[in-house]
Amino acid sequence: MKKDEILREKIKTALISTFKVISLKFNKDKLEDFDKKATDLISQKNEIILKNFDNLRAEFDSKALKQGYSDVEILNNNLPQNNKQIALYKIAEKIRCEFIGMGMYLGINKNINNYYDRKINLNNKLKIDTIKDAPASKAFELYMIKNFLDIKLNSNSQKILNYWETKFNNTIKKHKKYLIENINDQEIFNSKFSELVSELNLEDIDDDTSQNNEEDKDKQQDNSRNDDEKENNNKDTSDEQNSSSMEFESDVSEFRIDEQLDVDENVDNSSKNISQKLNIIKDEKEYKIYTNNFDEIARAEKLENNEEISKLRKNLDQQLLSFKDLVTKLANKLQRQLLAKQNRSWEFDLEEGLLDSSKLTRVVIDPYNSLSFKKEKDLEFKDTIVTILIDNSGSMRGRPITIAALCADILSRTLERCSVKVEVLGFTTKNWKGGQSREDWTKKGKIKNPGRLNDLRHIIYKSADNHWRRSKNNLGLMLKEGLLKENIDGEAINWAYNRLQKRGEERKILMVISDGAPVDDSTLSVNSGDYLEKHLKKMVKLIESKEDVEILAIGIGHDVSRYYKRAIKISDVNELGDVMINQLSTLFEKDRTLN
Repeated sequence: MKKDEILREKIKTALISTFKVISLKFNKDKLEDFDKKATDLISQKNEIILKNFDNLRAEFDSKALKQGYSDVEILNNNLPQNNKQIALYKIAEKIRCEFIGMGMYLGINKNINNYYDRKINLNNKLKIDTIKDAPASKAFELYMIKNFLDIKLNSNSQKILNYWETKFNNTIKKHKKYLIENINDQEIFNSKFSELVSELNLEDIDDDTSQNNEEDKDKQQDNSRNDDEKENNNKDTSDEQNSSSMEFESDVSEFRIDEQLDVDENVDNSSKNISQKLNIIKDEKEYKIYTNNFDEIARAEKLENNEEISKLRKNLDQQLLSFKDLVTKLANKLQRQLLAKQNRSWEFDLEEGLLDSSKLTRVVIDPYNSLSFKKEKDLEFKDTIVTILIDNSGSMRGRPITIAALCADILSRTLERCSVKVEVLGFTTKNWKGGQSREDWTKKGKIKNPGRLNDLRHIIYKSADNHWRRSKNNLGLMLKEGLLKENIDGEAINWAYNRLQKRGEERKILMVISDGAPVDDSTLSVNSGDYLEKHLKKMVKLIESKEDVEILAIGIGHDVSRYYKRAIKISDVNELGDVMINQLSTLFEKDRTLN
């Protein structure tokens, strides 16, 4: 086999191996495309090979991410109305996939960053005098890489964006946080961006930036061919090309897949591992949200005045009296267990503390040596956070929500004594019967299959970084009957999970307390009867497959094992405190098994 053929095969093998792992699948029909691109690449002189090889790696990284993490059916189901809007919509989806890959793999992050840096620098050659010199699609891509990929623009690229940035910001900026929080959920992301590009109502939009990309590539290839023709006129060209090929051959040999991806040599196993990290679950009917404009993430103290919150807290304290002894006993048991797991560590050679008997021999040998003392270090328990997510639906009213609040209160105090961070969250809806979302849907003609059709209210009773003393009054708010409405569990779990993901703790535990299946009359009246239930299963399966968060559920009066692998059913609400503490205790055991 000739050196050029060997080199081509090395490039092709490196790219294919990477593509397989990233995309989680591989179409053999693409081999011809790889072969052609590799052949074209090695036909260039050395410096051009090196430059284009980096572009090629980034290009195939992007294509692999799109193939692995972009479902065509979901993409097409949410397409905007016209081709101009579709162009922007597809740019947003491309950036979404790259965002996912850049967050997972350092090598991909580097490749795509370098690719966009080179692409941005090409704009320096352009003359930007009017808005006609700044096509909206090009400006939109610059806006996306700046705001979603955090890639800095140079002055000329920023000049292109300036013509459009205010318009983009007015429509997109207020939704940026929501979009990033749901970046792994293609259905939510696509649906929202379809709305946003439609709202932009831009007229001056070219068909697609890919055309520009292809033109740039063609220009590069033409330039490369011209350079090669000039090189071939020299007598010593063959020798230079041979040495260049040899040099680049060693570069390709040094290119290692594990530099880009932290994977095994076995591609099938690697693909499995990656799919577990970011599992793309496809339902027969994907979950949709009609609108999130009326959704709310609220801190408990903002939902009621201080006087009412204090009154509700006193009510909770009164309820606490009858359970205090039992739950406190159990909590102390958990505390002893956690403290026992802390390894003892000492500081030596101190001026005061406990006498270090191991150093007494020094004093016997040399009486002029001073006594040595030691002191036990204060060690925190293994870096852990526990999120307690409580169903705040109307069916939890009365004794269930009271005991849930009591247990959350006592567990917060207990775990904080052991240096375990605790977050207490709740989920409900703002209104019965759909609220503003349904009103808007009705005004716009009641489109078919609108998806979730109610206004969400997610509540932060106690954040992980807030001490129990500062948040204890908030927990009493759960007793406010007017707060408890309907429950859309899937989105609440996704929200709680996303909050946990952003935390730096080594171990993350999510405990869900619910009294059964998700119910929202407004949503279920215009969708299938299992619409919310299917989405809940999807979200739980996703979290369980990733394994970065340990999730368990306690069902009050209902079996929730059909949703969660780790699930406990309690028939008597009075058992809740015992079960919560015992299950947490079990999780902290070495084997991490659930009884």
